[in-house]
Amino acid sequence: MTAERVCSVADLEQDMPLRVDPGGVAITVIKDGEGVIHAIGDTCTHGEISLSEGFVEGDTVECWAHGSAFSLTTGVPQNLPAYEPVPVYVVEIDGDDVLIDPTVTKEV
Repeated sequence: MTAERVCSVADLEQDMPLRVDPGGVAITVIKDGEGVIHAIGDTCTHGEISLSEGFVEGDTVECWAHGSAFSLTTGVPQNLPAYEPVPVYVVEIDGDDVLIDPTVTKEV
């Protein structure tokens, strides 16, 4: 599979998660406070909760249901109850387009 357009950079508000589904894979896209765009798996590994409904603080997104915060760069949970990481995807920017290939994850 190749990277596909999931949104435009203009669609992303700082620290506001956006759920996208390239190739049927649920991914949360977040533009952090420094303007860096991240893409991580949308489903909390502790429960079937969408991280796109969570809260962004610094370089983490927190699951609203149980409070586990996941690193935007590594996917690793920073606290319990989650202990398994979520996948982190490669983000490409082409002009104003945000592109993600849901089959390519970052090696962290």
